Amino acid sequence: MVTPSQPALPQSNRGAEEDTSDKMSLIEHLIELRKRLLYSAVAIAIGFVIGFSVAKWVINFVAQPMVHALQQAHYPDKLIFTGPAEYVNLLIKVGFYLGLVIALPVILHQIWLFVAPGLYKHERKAVLSFILSSVVLFLCGIAFAYFILLPFVLKFLITFQGPQGPFQPLISISEYFDLILIVMVGLGAIFELPVLIFVLSVFGIVTPQWLWKNLRYAILIITIVAAIVTPTPDATTMLVFMAPMLGLYFVGIAVSYMVFRKKRKREIAEQSAQ
Repeated sequence: MVTPSQPALPQSNRGAEEDTSDKMSLIEHLIELRKRLLYSAVAIAIGFVIGFSVAKWVINFVAQPMVHALQQAHYPDKLIFTGPAEYVNLLIKVGFYLGLVIALPVILHQIWLFVAPGLYKHERKAVLSFILSSVVLFLCGIAFAYFILLPFVLKFLITFQGPQGPFQPLISISEYFDLILIVMVGLGAIFELPVLIFVLSVFGIVTPQWLWKNLRYAILIITIVAAIVTPTPDATTMLVFMAPMLGLYFVGIAVSYMVFRKKRKREIAEQSAQ
């Protein structure tokens, strides 16, 4: 019995635009999700072991901005702990955060492997740049917090009472590192904004025109976020927070423009091939 043949796809775009995504049932999706979560958990556990082994060195390094601020204000430059287990608990906490940072590339890779089967072949090629850019931006956020933001914040907080103040600061290591970790992780997450815009642009949720049109609302939201997360009430520190956030938003617009330009070129190529 002869069956009518299917119309052939144009050779120019068959390999490039064919949907090669795997068709999976709900149970298969859940099994795949469990596997990705298991791999991520193992990566976090390994990262914790590595992070805990270097936590003491990291604590001494992260304490330097506070030490310098105390020295500049002519105070004793030692941080204190008020309980016998406080320093050990801090080692565990810092080791856990370091473990998350170390495991971040693996976690992002597992997320991509879970969503990639539902994407076109040309979209899957972005996995390497997606992972690398996410890690680099996160580390840039941490570096910005440590080298630029923290000196402003700590100097303001330590010298707020003035040189003739009757009080001497006794900085607890737990309270200090709670502040440091929140600031660093928060800025690391904020620096992921271009990656978030890239993902939304790939799925067509946002466009560069939409992002530019809503710039005024973006500035308003950035101002509100900066006012909330800034640990000091002065405007200078808030502006230090706002500057990278606004710059990252413009980087996100440029990334979105490049994504849609590639999509437009691909559509033109398809139309000319038909």
